[in-house]
Amino acid sequence: PMNFKQFLGSAALTFLVTLVTAIVVTFLWNFFVHNAGRVDWETSFILAIIYGVVFPLSRSLEKK
Repeated sequence: PMNFKQFLGSAALTFLVTLVTAIVVTFLWNFFVHNAGRVDWETSFILAIIYGVVFPLSRSLEKK
């Protein structure tokens, strides 16, 4: 079972990895498809928040 400190650490790590990945992907997508090197910040943060909570939560429930 995962305690709260481990859950927060896992959530923070998942949030950061997802945020950086989404930033890079949205930048490259806009750069190559729309010829505008812009980052979709809203989508990046929403994905990072959702994945930052859902993945560690599913891992902690899976271990029970």
